[in-house]
Amino acid sequence: MRKLTVPISEDTIRDLTVGEPVSLSGVIATGRDAAHKYMIETFIKTGGQPPASEENVYAALQTVLRDGVIYHCGPVVQQQNGTWSFVAAGPTTSIREEPYQADVIEHFGLRAVIGKGGMGPKTLRACQDFGAVYLHAIGGAASLIARSVKEVIAVHKMAFGVPEAFWIIRVEDFPAVVTMDSHGSSLHQQIKERSSARLDDLLR
Repeated sequence: MRKLTVPISEDTIRDLTVGEPVSLSGVIATGRDAAHKYMIETFIKTGGQPPASEENVYAALQTVLRDGVIYHCGPVVQQQNGTWSFVAAGPTTSIREEPYQADVIEHFGLRAVIGKGGMGPKTLRACQDFGAVYLHAIGGAASLIARSVKEVIAVHKMAFGVPEAFWIIRVEDFPAVVTMDSHGSSLHQQIKERSSARLDDLLR
């Protein structure tokens, strides 16, 4: 298993290939549908010139996402004595972010996207062009994954709701598998093609 520490260099990312198990340690951000749409509308379409009211969020995200990681996750959280913690942290189906992800990778300099189910050709192309990977997290293991979340550092845009907010978290030994790499390979596409071929054989 390859141990990765965030921030991650482009050279390290380009050395990864599909099927390789990794563990992540460092500070990452969560972000789902509302978060991705917000990044596109507020930061990317404005050319990095957000309204004054959003400048602090932009600065925080730039710090975390540059050479960093975004996790498609809508966590279950609890708060005790003013401190947040993750109770469950399972991955969200990533294909919903396909319209946005390539632009987010380019604009923020992301090195990895974590989720489940894989993503499409636009994201795969961005992984090639800008040096990023897609990491598949274990579906159905939300409580187990939450053990990797050692600290909630900050939360942004809570107005979106708990699942859709940006949670800035510190993780240790977060387990995942590279299923889309920076060389144009997608394990998801490979499996789909093999399954389709096998189905054709069975139906003959």
